[in-house]
Amino acid sequence: MIAMSAPERTTGPLQKVPDDGTRQLLRWGSSMVAAGLLAALLLETVLGGFSATGASTNTGWFALIVALMCLPFGGLLLALGAAKWIRNRAIARRG
Repeated sequence: MIAMSAPERTTGPLQKVPDDGTRQLLRWGSSMVAAGLLAALLLETVLGGFSATGASTNTGWFALIVALMCLPFGGLLLALGAAKWIRNRAIARRG
């Protein structure tokens, strides 16, 4: 499936900001970090926690895997989205 780009939006009388994926990176990055934090919170509170040998229940193992997958990848997406947002703001201020 080919993704169609959204139309350009205007920020001022003559400035057009292209939809470069910054909003999607921020949205998905924050969603993945939130899912990872929720999985880690559930692992500690509801699913029996974990020790040096791992989680204590099967569902706890699943929550641990989800947390260990979502937190690093979501953090990278969020960091990339934040960097692009800061760069876009700097470009808009200069131009």
